[in-house]
Amino acid sequence: MFRFEHKEYLVLLLVIPLLALLLIFQYFRRKRDLKVMGDPALLATLMPEYSQARRNLKAILMLATVFLIIIAISGPQFGSRLREVKHEGIEIIVALDVSNSMLAEDIKPNRLERAKQELSKLLDKLENDRLGLIVFAGNAYTQIPVTNDFLSAKMFLSGINTNMISRQGTAIGSAIELAINSFNPTGKASKAIVIISDGENHEGDVTDACKKAGEKNIRIFTIGMGLPQGARIPLNDGPYDQDYRRDKEGNFIITRLNEQMLADIASAAGGKYYRANEREIGLGGMLSQLRKLDKAEIEYKEYSEYEEQFPVFAWIALGLITLEYMILARKNRWLKKIKLFS
Repeated sequence: MFRFEHKEYLVLLLVIPLLALLLIFQYFRRKRDLKVMGDPALLATLMPEYSQARRNLKAILMLATVFLIIIAISGPQFGSRLREVKHEGIEIIVALDVSNSMLAEDIKPNRLERAKQELSKLLDKLENDRLGLIVFAGNAYTQIPVTNDFLSAKMFLSGINTNMISRQGTAIGSAIELAINSFNPTGKASKAIVIISDGENHEGDVTDACKKAGEKNIRIFTIGMGLPQGARIPLNDGPYDQDYRRDKEGNFIITRLNEQMLADIASAAGGKYYRANEREIGLGGMLSQLRKLDKAEIEYKEYSEYEEQFPVFAWIALGLITLEYMILARKNRWLKKIKLFS
């Protein structure tokens, strides 16, 4: 990939057509002056060493030199080479609940959107760690493999919604097992799973999944999205014509935080439970706990910094200006005597 570090200097390229017009003007003025002095054919015999071709070549070399100097000072750079990088960090996999109950608005703007906002902030605070993202409802799927490319992770994060998984539910056990299998099996860095969910409509038994995580020394931290009093579940995300989900009898469905289950999961896997509120969802406190985990060397590949190409253009410009200086505007009387093909 090619770029200019100082693009503002590229405006100087407008000087080149101005110089070209000036040189053309000088050419025609010189031609006019010669006509005023006398017959051009006669003047040619009086000036046998005069060479318009050499003057044209010198003008072209001068314009090319100016062009290359402007390109050089604009900071041409070429990069995008992959290189191996080693840092000390940990591996984190976030399991985000995308069931319909996460649309409840007891935490503004709603449980899911608030979790996405806070996760985006978390990505800004991670430095040498690696992070993956799993979404789950009735099933669990990998949304982002474990990576250090947090910019791409943010892009994927913004597109997460409750329509990603058709089967409803809260399959936390499946999410934990998928997370366990998503870690680097040979990596020595500490591993942690962060579950963000309201814990409602829990499917299956998570005991076995928590036991597997403990056997692999994987900590599980849980964040409870929702308030104890619960809230209704909107049928759409918009502020207009808002309606809410109802049961078969026509009553509004109230979704409540299953706090005890989330706390039990964290306790069983050596982690900690945090409950979200209107002010924060607990990622700040959880991050301080994650930073206490043992770090290990993580090796990954990343694009290298752009390399400066200034010397290349500068040396070519120097070569052209030297050549322009060496070429005389007149024919060389000594070189004219050399006849290679006589």
